[in-house]
Amino acid sequence: MADAAFPALPCLIVGLGNPGDKYAGTRHNIGFEVVDRLSKAWAISLKEERRFQGEYGAGFGPARQKVYLLKPLTYMNRSGQSMRAVLDWLKLEPSQVLVVYDDMDLAVGRLRLRLAGSAGGHNGMKSAIAHLGTQDFPRLRIGIGASERIGDRAVVSHVLGNFSKAERSTLDGVVDTTLRAIEKALTDGVEKAMSLYNSVDLSGS
Repeated sequence: MADAAFPALPCLIVGLGNPGDKYAGTRHNIGFEVVDRLSKAWAISLKEERRFQGEYGAGFGPARQKVYLLKPLTYMNRSGQSMRAVLDWLKLEPSQVLVVYDDMDLAVGRLRLRLAGSAGGHNGMKSAIAHLGTQDFPRLRIGIGASERIGDRAVVSHVLGNFSKAERSTLDGVVDTTLRAIEKALTDGVEKAMSLYNSVDLSGS
């Protein structure tokens, strides 16, 4: 276990989303998109692993350190089951996980790294916290903007909808920045990455 003064560097990157073509490219699946980009950037192939209930791959990161990628295929509200299975198999601590997911409270063009925190109403994170037994694990939230309409139906429609053309253009830059932030977190720690990337604003506002 890592010393409290020197927390363990993340090595398992988990992107949250929903499986299936109907959800591909939606706001709620930005976590999947980031893991797919990492898979290409680090030449780590992903394949379905039934024991993990997800798409999983192992390889080497930017500093040739061992890294693992995971896209739970359990649907969003059961994401923690898949994460727990991988942690148990690899014998990792929750602090070695970095979860990437969408956040309506952040504008499109913003991202936010944290070492710990609540689920903030995100069902995937509620499941992760429940199955990991703690909320003390790193996470990277990517802004998808708030719904223009009020109510549960409007929120569901928003998160399961596609980005507009303008948002998509901004998101391409955000995903590039997210990859750099993750690489910094894996090599120099989450706090260093936070200091460099939490102030980045690509929204143009």
